[in-house]
Amino acid sequence: METNTSDKRRWLAFAVLLVGAFLPPLDFFIVNVALPSMQADLRTSAAELQMVISGYAGAYAVFLITGGRLGDIFGRRKIFLLGITGFGLTSLLCGLASSPEMLIAGRVLQGLSAAAMAPQGLASIHALFPEHERSRALGFYAAAVGLAAVVAQALGGALISADLFHLEWRIIFLINLPVVAAVLIGGLPLLPDARGDRPAPVDLVGVLLCALTLGLLIVPLVEGREMGWPGWALAMLAACPAAGYGFWRYEMAYARRGGVPLVSVDLVRTPGLMSGLGGVLFFYVISAFFLVFSVYLQSALGLDPLETGLVFLPFGIGFFIGPLTTPLAIRVFGRWVAVMGMVLEVVGCVWLAVLVADAPGQMPAHLPLIIAIGLLGFGQGWALPTLVRSVIDRAPASGSGMIAGITNSALQISAALGVAIFGGVFFTVAGPSPDPRSMATALVAAMLGLAASLTIAAILSIVAARATIRMAAYPAAGAPPA
Repeated sequence: METNTSDKRRWLAFAVLLVGAFLPPLDFFIVNVALPSMQADLRTSAAELQMVISGYAGAYAVFLITGGRLGDIFGRRKIFLLGITGFGLTSLLCGLASSPEMLIAGRVLQGLSAAAMAPQGLASIHALFPEHERSRALGFYAAAVGLAAVVAQALGGALISADLFHLEWRIIFLINLPVVAAVLIGGLPLLPDARGDRPAPVDLVGVLLCALTLGLLIVPLVEGREMGWPGWALAMLAACPAAGYGFWRYEMAYARRGGVPLVSVDLVRTPGLMSGLGGVLFFYVISAFFLVFSVYLQSALGLDPLETGLVFLPFGIGFFIGPLTTPLAIRVFGRWVAVMGMVLEVVGCVWLAVLVADAPGQMPAHLPLIIAIGLLGFGQGWALPTLVRSVIDRAPASGSGMIAGITNSALQISAALGVAIFGGVFFTVAGPSPDPRSMATALVAAMLGLAASLTIAAILSIVAARATIRMAAYPAAGAPPA
């Protein structure tokens, strides 16, 4: 169901939906600066602290596809409102937690609620905006997601340092309540009831098989490194391809029987879609930058959480400016904006590596550091919205929620892979007894690895762009005749 794209309220409606895109990554990153306070208050073990993070991340990533598909079936307005209401209630549960077990349970439920509300904003772009406005809308969407990661670092440190109402770490969860209340009171009349044009029963077996496949991948990625890669984590990773194959076979059989599967078999065969999703997987590993650079700033240079958050400020500024200039960049570079953005990010990664290598264990010169971090943010601000659009533009209205869920899930899997791989590189190179010099070497290795991954993402983005060009030239076949 398409809404009236001439409606001047569509930007206000989209702003409400962007809250649902902003809150999930904010609550993922903001917890990092609160872990010491949580540990002291609740007497949590290291494993329980890890579950506070991974329980949320796992539930969120595993059920994003399902959340997007539910929006297609039952209406994105209804699923968004259910999701954000649940997010508010579970934030209250986390803020009132009196034991590690209660906090972990609250975080898992919070991740499930986030999975319901997050895909609805991205899926609604087709319904809310005409073609010429979608680039700007995607720019704002990318800015909301990216800025949440940056804002979380400084906001978490500031809230805990201020110790508002003597709530200590609890304030990082309770601060969500007025935001959720404002959305429910002021946003309810603005949201359109858009949905897919082929409502169908929920593919329950597909949901379970999809959750199993993603769970076998996500859980060991977020838990394995912290626990030294135990046998169960390696076994889960080994079982993931078989579960994925079983899920895919079931979806094909379900479609042949006339059902509407969780993941459309025909849609994922669209030319360029898989290379676009592959680009997303290699692209969003940049999320590991926040982990490794934050650890370096605090452990090697001795900065506190608030000072660390301020160092990331150029990234946030660059990320905010980048999406706003994306429509102009599209007019100049056409379909290659995502590639240009990733090139800027590669330059930023290499530049930061050089700065750290030149002054190991010391704060680099301020202006070059600001430029390097700003390039990372600006490049991501260009690349993320255009890369995401190269994926979701291939979906019809009936599948936009599904594609939004898949894209969001790919972003979360990429982030988990980035932390597992490049976080592992960082801590391995730093060694069991790291000093500032060894940590500088570790950061250089991680940044060069991130640069290599972004280069692969750029190549896959070129492949996806060429597929789009072929589809435009030969719309019937999606490719030139033999």
